[in-house]
Amino acid sequence: QVQLVESGGGLVQPGGSLRLSCAASGGSTSSIYAMAWYRQAPGKQRELVASMDNDGSTTYADSVKDRFTISRDNAKSTVSLQMNSLKPEDTAVYYCASRRRYSGYGYWGQGTQVSVSS
Repeated sequence: QVQLVESGGGLVQPGGSLRLSCAASGGSTSSIYAMAWYRQAPGKQRELVASMDNDGSTTYADSVKDRFTISRDNAKSTVSLQMNSLKPEDTAVYYCASRRRYSGYGYWGQGTQVSVSS
């Protein structure tokens, strides 16, 4: 029982920055082990962008690891994604996700559109 709501998407110029935020709510937020950002571009499969577990360990897609930064506030059950040096290929719907330990990502937000174009 976790609800995830993303915010912060929009249209930006190449080279610009954007910060996405996700708020988790519901009775099971204390059971969240890891949170992540996925994205799906038109005609493409959904891919992992970044994740962070409760120990602070992070993962990044190779395409974003030098430009994006994921952060979490466990007490507030939020996760953010700071996106810098945005490229047109970053254009996608970005989804927030959460999971318990030893589980797959089973909770998803509705997504927020990020468009990068000149």
